[in-house]
Amino acid sequence: MMQDVPTGHIAAVVTDLEMMAPPADPGPAAELVRWHRTDLDTYRALFREVGEEWLWFSRLSLADEALAAILHDPEVELYAGPAGESIVELDFRAEGVCEIAFFGLVPAMTGRGEGRRLMSAALARAWREGVGRVWLHTCTLDHPAALGFYLSCGFRAVRRRIEVEPDPRLDGRIAADAAAHHPVIR
Repeated sequence: MMQDVPTGHIAAVVTDLEMMAPPADPGPAAELVRWHRTDLDTYRALFREVGEEWLWFSRLSLADEALAAILHDPEVELYAGPAGESIVELDFRAEGVCEIAFFGLVPAMTGRGEGRRLMSAALARAWREGVGRVWLHTCTLDHPAALGFYLSCGFRAVRRRIEVEPDPRLDGRIAADAAAHHPVIR
């Protein structure tokens, strides 16, 4: 079945992946720094730096109060690399589950093996007492290697869906020239 995407919108195939037990040998882990009571502007700047090329906009669309409610929730943990080169957001708000809500590196760090070290660090924090499932999602707007990377880390695909949203480049949430590999259709 084929369906048109409305003009001014983007569409992505979203894949949910899960892991039901920690990996036997996660390998060496990256250094991460926990952010407590994160400044929203600092968070948005890192979120934009990591995700703008992949059209990450969900957190940029939230009002300050809504974003603070997530980031300052005691069941949500936010980590970054020591020099602000990565972002890992772990969400423990569902009982027995950890969602890796956001996971990424700044563009200069991709393709250098840092993602594997970052995932090892994320999984070390995600798998704790009482957690029986760690999950995340990726989509066709993410880095082209993202899905394969997650599968190679031991996640398995469990669900696929289509997401259609207004193109964030048209309303200024994301730079107009971001993600040239996904052309804007006006």
